[in-house]
Amino acid sequence: MKKVIPATIIFIIASAFAMQQPAGLKAAIARGKTVYEATCLACHQPDGSGVPNMNPPLVKTKWVLGDKKALTKIILKGLQGGEIEIDGDKFHNPMPPMESTLTDQEIADVLTYVRNSFGNKASMVTVAEVKALRAKLK
Repeated sequence: MKKVIPATIIFIIASAFAMQQPAGLKAAIARGKTVYEATCLACHQPDGSGVPNMNPPLVKTKWVLGDKKALTKIILKGLQGGEIEIDGDKFHNPMPPMESTLTDQEIADVLTYVRNSFGNKASMVTVAEVKALRAKLK
């Protein structure tokens, strides 16, 4: 009887945690990590810290944690010419557009991964959101 109570408590806690995560979050993060490692890691680094004065960090910035549409647009269209400022630091390296390189699923997954890695905690980006924005930007 004593072993049943701790097992029940563990099950209840695990169930509550699972219910807090949107369906598919874990799978999206896993797929997104693969996309990140193949496409983003060289510029944004394994820990998302970026490269000073060149490639911006992905760690707890308004760009990553803020408006999903703005972040998705950056992935689709890139950032060319000029600079981006994050927390007082300026970054100058252009970000190439990924609209012809990555699928809607890959973009949704990599953004979900970035928004939930490196100390970040934010909502998922869905395939439907990426698809709608891609259509709007054409």
